Amino acid sequence: MTPCSSDPGGACAAVILAAGKGTRMKSDRPKVMHVLAGRELVRWVIAAARAAGLDPVILVVGHQAESVREALADEAGLRFVLQAEQLGTGHAVQMAAPALEGRGGEVVILAGDVPLIRAETLRALVDHHRARGAAATVLTAELDDPAGYGRILRDAAGNVAAIREHRDASAAERAVREVNSGIYCFRVDALLAALRELRADNDQAEYYLTDTLAILREAGEVVAARLCGDPVEIAGVNDRAQLASMERRVTEGRT
Repeated sequence: MTPCSSDPGGACAAVILAAGKGTRMKSDRPKVMHVLAGRELVRWVIAAARAAGLDPVILVVGHQAESVREALADEAGLRFVLQAEQLGTGHAVQMAAPALEGRGGEVVILAGDVPLIRAETLRALVDHHRARGAAATVLTAELDDPAGYGRILRDAAGNVAAIREHRDASAAERAVREVNSGIYCFRVDALLAALRELRADNDQAEYYLTDTLAILREAGEVVAARLCGDPVEIAGVNDRAQLASMERRVTEGRT
């Protein structure tokens, strides 16, 4: 992939969020370190980011951070950032912000438990982001059953007007099948500015990365969306049943 900016420091970076415990896995092992088809979930994501040309790759670790570092010591060039307290996705990216300071270009934000994302999809996300002149671009997917996912509400220009969480959505909004994947491309300077404005004024007292999109829109920036052709790519692993289902899919060659 070509650099995302003419700035010498403008190659696209990647930040992979891998700090969570994953309590639904019912295991002491960090969720991203559970194994799918012979390698840890997070290694699938790291490989996709690298194959897409994203550099550097920054991994945000938290739960059992040292064990994760040790297990991934063979991943040459991988940078680690510590999120000592898990205070939301926005907080996790705030912890990575110092590693992005002074950079040009873009950064792709990924979750460490979405192993089937493809390098081609990440390249297409970055290309679409650049073509739209966006400050942020959300990777989306259309699901037959979107229950539980944040719905993508687009404006007349096709850009993202809002992401409405399922619990807050009206009946009409719940009928929308396009959902947020949790994977984003940001212009680095726009992301850093928005992160500084994040507040944890919600019932979870957490910092949500999705709030940066509203901040950017209010600042007059474009927030775009790129539809992923295969929703399987954005599927996360939240429990052992989902891991087993994904294992069958991978071993049967249905990815």
